[in-house]
Parts: sequence; C-alpha cells; structure tokens
Amino acid sequence: MKLSLYIPTGTTQEFHGYTDPMAAFDKIRELAVAADESGFETIWAPDHFMPFGPPGAYVFEAWTTLSALARETTRIRLGQLVTGNGYRNPALLAKMASTLDVIAGGRFTFGIGAGWYEDEYVAFGYDFPSAPERLKRLEESLRIAHSMWTDPATTFTGEYFRTSGVVNQPVGVQTPHVPVMIAGGGEKVTLKLVAKYGDLCNVQEPPDEVARKYDVLAKHCETVGRDFGSITKTSTSYCIIADTDEEARAAVPPWAPMVFPGDLGAYGLIGTIDTIRQRLAVYESTGVDELIIGFQDALNPETIRLFAKEFITS
Repeated sequence: MKLSLYIPTGTTQEFHGYTDPMAAFDKIRELAVAADESGFETIWAPDHFMPFGPPGAYVFEAWTTLSALARETTRIRLGQLVTGNGYRNPALLAKMASTLDVIAGGRFTFGIGAGWYEDEYVAFGYDFPSAPERLKRLEESLRIAHSMWTDPATTFTGEYFRTSGVVNQPVGVQTPHVPVMIAGGGEKVTLKLVAKYGDLCNVQEPPDEVARKYDVLAKHCETVGRDFGSITKTSTSYCIIADTDEEARAAVPPWAPMVFPGDLGAYGLIGTIDTIRQRLAVYESTGVDELIIGFQDALNPETIRLFAKEFITS
C-alpha cells in the first residue's frame, strides 16, 4: 500500500495566526519538499477557498498551489482531493489539467468530485443544485475532459455544458491521458462514474465501509465491462502520533466529523506508533492501494519525515 500526503492549504485553520502570507506559502513548499524527499507517493491538495470554521485564516487555492509545487518537487505526484466540479467551467478544467501535467513533467492526477461544501458555493456566488443534478453535471464534465484529452476537437452539447470544436493542445504528458481520480462513495451514481471514467477512486470512510464500497465498485465494473483491477483504490485517513492511544484520541479535532464519518479515533491513524502500524495493516487488508494521510501536526516537516522513516519502505 502506497502512502501519500494530504497537504495543508489552510482549510482546517492551519494558518490561523499567520500574518505573512509568503511565510505561510513557504511552509507549504517546505512540506512538499519533505514529502518528495521522504518517499510519499502523491501530494493531494484540497480544493477549497475558505476555512472550515471561523473566517479569516489564510487558505491557498489548490490549482495555483500545485502548479508552484510542481516546480519545487522532482519525483512525487500531485493532485487535488478533489477539485469541485461546480467551481470552474469543465472545458477550462480539462485545459488546466493538461497544462499542469506539462508543468509537472507528467506527474499530475486530476482529482474531481461533485462538490459538497454549500457554504463555500454560497459565499463565492456559485449555484448549488441538488445532489442528483451535481452528479449529472459531473458526468458531463468527465465526458468533456476525456474528449479534450484524446480527440482532435471536442463538440459537446449536454443538458448543462457545451463546447464547439474546442481544440486542446498540449493535451499533457501522460498517455493515454491525464489519470482521473473521482471521489465519493455514492453507490448508485458516483461509483458507477468511477467504473466508467475513473482511473482512481477515493472513498473516505472507516475501513469496513471502504471494503464494502469497493465491492460495490467491483460490481459496477463488471456491469460496464471494466477491469476492476485497473482502478487504483484510495482512501483518506488522519494521523495523530502520541505516547499513548488515549492521548492521541483526546486530540481528535472538533471539525473531524465534517470530513471523516463515524468515530475517527477508533479507526484513523490515531495513537502510538504500534497502533498506527496496526491500523495501516487494516486499511491495506481492505484493498486500499494508496492511503492519503493528513497530519494533526500539519505544518511540521519533521513529522512527515518521522512518519516516512517508520512506515514507508523503499
């Protein structure tokens, strides 16, 4: 199982108290370099514009952040966990993904989802339609992106989006196209979209539920004639390292239920080094190919290096 870094961009108030935005961004750069040097598989950045909780703390936009980090790193892959489909025109997104793949030298993964953070949509003046409509919009965006990466020109007329003979050059570095991660565990629609369009999936649930969702995905793959093994299965966890399990569980942040279903302290990477090792094994046993990890000590590059020394084998 490969291990990846959920890099802080400010969404969970990491930069609360910072008064110098350049110093804050340099911290992000420092973390990315540490992950690159330590053997992490991918840097994943959240696509949010404002923090969870009180406003005012710095939050850095994901696409421009990753473009900068692409030139500060050499080996590690980069992607969004995940970009909100409703925030940008889908043809523009496909163009941005192609460009970022070139900037990164073929190290980019295009992470996308239907979007969920209604407060953010309202604050920035975006429409926030119903969940079924957001998923329909997501499928149209995926169809446009695939065409723009593989066809000479793309003309598309959908219910929500359209293009007219759009030519996308360069298409990126990777072949047959930039890989796509689709996030979400919706069993009837989202996981079916993964089977049809995804190269990676992301299910952010407790391990037993992750395994069940992967079984659902496997059935969708069978229905559409897709090789289930061709899809990289990812999940997301949160790490708090402490001298005792009790100390670590007491430090679980109050915002955790917004993004981690259930009792995060009972299944996340929360505890001593030995407990974390056991919980990593549980994730791997569920079929997770790549586990994406956010850290409580998010701005400390030495935490990244310590974790890598303990758990990442070359």
